[in-house]
Amino acid sequence: MDSRTAIDSKNKNPLRFLEPIGKAFSDFGKRFADGSLGTKLSHFIFGAGNFYHKQYIKGLLFFLLQVAILWFMIFCPSVNGTPYGYKALSNLSLRNLSEGGDFDPLTGQFTAGSDCKLMILFGFVTIAVIIIYFMVWNMNIKSSFKADMDRKVGKKPTTFTEDLKELLDSKFHITMLTPTCIAAAIFTILPTIFMIALAFTTYNDQDMNNLGTNLFHWNGLQNFQAVFTGEGSLGVEIKNRFMPVLGWTFIWAIFATFTCYFGGIILALLINKKDLKGKKFFRTIFILTIAVPQFISLLAVRNLLGEYGPVNAMLMNWGWIREPVGFLGLNNGDSETLAKVMVIVINMWVGIPYTMLMTSGILMNIPSDLYEAARVDGASTAKMFFKITMPYVIFITTPYLISSFIGNINSFNTIFLLTGGGPTYTGYQAGGTDLLVTWLYKVTIDQGSYNTGAVIGIFTFLITATITLVTYRRSRAYNEEDTFQ
Repeated sequence: MDSRTAIDSKNKNPLRFLEPIGKAFSDFGKRFADGSLGTKLSHFIFGAGNFYHKQYIKGLLFFLLQVAILWFMIFCPSVNGTPYGYKALSNLSLRNLSEGGDFDPLTGQFTAGSDCKLMILFGFVTIAVIIIYFMVWNMNIKSSFKADMDRKVGKKPTTFTEDLKELLDSKFHITMLTPTCIAAAIFTILPTIFMIALAFTTYNDQDMNNLGTNLFHWNGLQNFQAVFTGEGSLGVEIKNRFMPVLGWTFIWAIFATFTCYFGGIILALLINKKDLKGKKFFRTIFILTIAVPQFISLLAVRNLLGEYGPVNAMLMNWGWIREPVGFLGLNNGDSETLAKVMVIVINMWVGIPYTMLMTSGILMNIPSDLYEAARVDGASTAKMFFKITMPYVIFITTPYLISSFIGNINSFNTIFLLTGGGPTYTGYQAGGTDLLVTWLYKVTIDQGSYNTGAVIGIFTFLITATITLVTYRRSRAYNEEDTFQ
């Protein structure tokens, strides 16, 4: 068995994801068994091992972090009457809620009621703090054990100053990435988890409105079941409109992606022809569509094609039509099919130049020897295009193609600015050209039903994540990233 076969057989092991976990427990046991007294104490008192090895500043920092986190967990600071710490964990159940709102004229105090949004948020923050606690706990043990190993080989444990210099040298990547990771956790991961949690609650549902402004409960998978059963405040709309909107989202993403992709390739081939004069002029013309902000172009086109826009006025003056045509489905009763075709065509205007620029650079880098060899063998222009040009371009642009497809699934600007999701249907938020993402916006911003919006968001994420992982893992750009044949 060669090395490649061994690697493939290892990757096919269905339980390989458990190997890092087993190794982590093995390393933990080894550190505890082979470590010094200071390392053993570090399992209970942060920094004990560093004090044992006379690394006083590092040991003090670990100890202060432990004290701060334990104080946070035990003494439970609160905001607007909603506590952090261990009480926040118990509040995650959303039980024993109080409506509040009482005013005591004798004391002049206003009794605030429970705020379930803060309960969930503070509960997740507390869980994050617990995770940080165990991360620091592991770091403090590893630091002490490293000092043990240094002493065994006759080296002196590193000082705090040496550790700082290392963070600016061999570990500089950690120094630079740490602020980014912290910011991502605070501003991206935590809000995302919070919004996902709302999908499992009655937030802004009928049950919540019966309880009070800030009171709601967990309801499990009921919001997800509403997609198929039609239960809940928006259940009928979710059930009747989810599949049509999902279907149109895929149709839009496919056409918007491949029309711009192949249109850009064809345009790049035409502009890069050797006998074409004025190449810079043509490139400049198409680059202008990129230089102008996309939302300005889309709003301009919306005004041009509007009911009282110049295009309708001109067609009526010529006698070609008797009444304005609803090109973009801005009014009830307009053609849904026409609106869908128009947004795809208009998207080509703003999307093709991006692919044209990218493909132009790729075409310039295709080895000319490949074409010369093909000509010698008697290959036609069409055969060289399908056997050399397109395979090379597709190989290089596969990640872009996947990201473009996913981006079009979440293409909010194009649909919202052109059609607003119209034409609308009586009694439904989701219109004829609404994508999942524009429907999500309407459900949350216009309707205020954040739990239903979170459900739509989760379905959108699952769809996009699955498509991305499956297509990229099966592409040549992933499997043969170091070669092109």
